[in-house]
Amino acid sequence: MAQPPKRKQLTVDEYVKGVKEQNRAVLARAITLVESNAKKHLKLAQDVLTELMPHTGNSIRIGFSGVPGAGKSTLIEAFGMMLCERGHKVAVLAVDPSSTLTGGSILGDKTRMEQLSRHPNAYVRPSPAGGTLGGVARKTRETLLLCEAAGYDVIIVETVGVGQSEVAVRSMVDFFLVLMLTGAGDELQGMKKGIMEMADAMFINKADGPNKQAAQQARVELNRMLHLLPPITEGWATKAYTVSALTGEGVDHIWSVIKEHKEHMQENDLFLKRRNEQALRWFKDLIEEQVLAQFYEQEIIKSRLPEMQHQVLSGEAAATKAALELLEMTKK
Repeated sequence: MAQPPKRKQLTVDEYVKGVKEQNRAVLARAITLVESNAKKHLKLAQDVLTELMPHTGNSIRIGFSGVPGAGKSTLIEAFGMMLCERGHKVAVLAVDPSSTLTGGSILGDKTRMEQLSRHPNAYVRPSPAGGTLGGVARKTRETLLLCEAAGYDVIIVETVGVGQSEVAVRSMVDFFLVLMLTGAGDELQGMKKGIMEMADAMFINKADGPNKQAAQQARVELNRMLHLLPPITEGWATKAYTVSALTGEGVDHIWSVIKEHKEHMQENDLFLKRRNEQALRWFKDLIEEQVLAQFYEQEIIKSRLPEMQHQVLSGEAAATKAALELLEMTKK
């Protein structure tokens, strides 16, 4: 049986031209390129990104997080569809480190946002498969830049993983939204205070039908708690609101709050300051990632690591002493 012909590798100029012309097929290939772990693709990917950098930064970057079952995907679809109908171009990206454990991605399934993914003004991209949280976050950041260069003016970054994935998303967006359910008291018990402290706004979803009154009560309770927390954005009071992805009530208010927040940031010279701080953090994260990778790739480390690990596990050597010995070996 004949093998299908291999696709021609695009040049840097072809990638750049295709992305700038908003060619979805070329954009998809460019994203696959930056997601690749292969060394041969790294330089090409970075050359493409370098050429496209002057065309990035012209979007509003929004992070979506929240408790499991809060209906993030349904709300993002309703929110994204509303923006698309208003003429915006919306890209939805995902940070899902849990996929590294399962081998698949629960949020990689585009059928979760079937209507939005078919809209000509939208682009839904699942989480990169495999890799550490740091690797997934790096690839998502670079995908975000590619989408901006392709003319998407609203980038939504969704997190499904728990713990540090929220921190990773917070570090790449302008506005961080946390989604809740009714019964705030019970929900907050399973929610880290740190996530609340990262939020620029909190929305209580499924505020419809018999849940509507409970959602209003939850909003009051949440606002009481949020009032006691330090603001993540200087001079901005994080508040709780209600929304229903099912009926659409309150979905447009999400956009109103985001625009109000952006205006506040720009008027107080905070918008560019946050973006610059994030760019420096990305830069440092990449240095750490590359240094770590190079450390473990050294032959001396590969040969001695199993022995040192055994010494730590058997109690023959303290972890600190063993680590320092390994580091010394790389200096010889």
